[in-house]
Amino acid sequence: MIILGIDVGGSTTKIVGFENGRLIEPQIVKATDPIASVYGGFGKFTSENGIALDRIEKVMVTGVGSTFVGGDVYGVPVTHVDEFRANGHGGLYLSGLGEAIVVSMGTGTAFVYADGKTKSYEHLGGTGVGGGTLVGLGSRMIGMNSARHIAELAKEGDISKIDLLISDITRNRISPMLTANATASNFGNLSDLAAKEDIALGIINMVYETIGMMAIFSARTRGLKDIILIGHLSMLPGAKDVFDKLNDMFGMNFIIPEKANYGTVIGAALESRRE
Repeated sequence: MIILGIDVGGSTTKIVGFENGRLIEPQIVKATDPIASVYGGFGKFTSENGIALDRIEKVMVTGVGSTFVGGDVYGVPVTHVDEFRANGHGGLYLSGLGEAIVVSMGTGTAFVYADGKTKSYEHLGGTGVGGGTLVGLGSRMIGMNSARHIAELAKEGDISKIDLLISDITRNRISPMLTANATASNFGNLSDLAAKEDIALGIINMVYETIGMMAIFSARTRGLKDIILIGHLSMLPGAKDVFDKLNDMFGMNFIIPEKANYGTVIGAALESRRE
């Protein structure tokens, strides 16, 4: 039998399946209406994978739009999954770790302590800084409202024209952790000559550094170094560079696993085992 997971977001819906423990390749559909996206995604997924309704045991749903989903989809029973549990479970599964901080980077960002041994997933808090911040600032400052396009443009940027670095304010090393190229102030050195590419990089850097530092503080409260990044924002160009830099400076282990953008929906499907 097959278990389906569906993550109903504000503008996209993700769907995945597990058959006898085997992951069926996830899919994503775009729709502004949550019900339309659920039924549309369900139909697309089952059709393209040749899955008959009688082979589906249940559907596990999560996400902000999941409250619009009733007790069944096409007659298949539906179980609602807490989104933070889904984040934690999915992050551990994708990374292969047994304990970590899982950071779900969507429109905003959530931090979850995940302990696979006890199946405990605790929401530690979050920040409004996330993909929405990236797109909103990109739209206002450089006239671009696609997160991927902003990230692509940022590849050609020069951060020294945007951020105030430690090397700009002192010749001495003020902390064992802070190198000369560490950020002292995001947008604290904004040049009149800064190009769109520079500003794009500044936005990317600010969003990821804010999320990264909050993740580090969360990890330290649990005595951990492993931090798993999931969500669409984790897959953008430039993400790995920023988090690798934080790894080096603070001795952490930020991980962006394969299929990180599907972490939550995979976690939702896996929650069927707990039942």
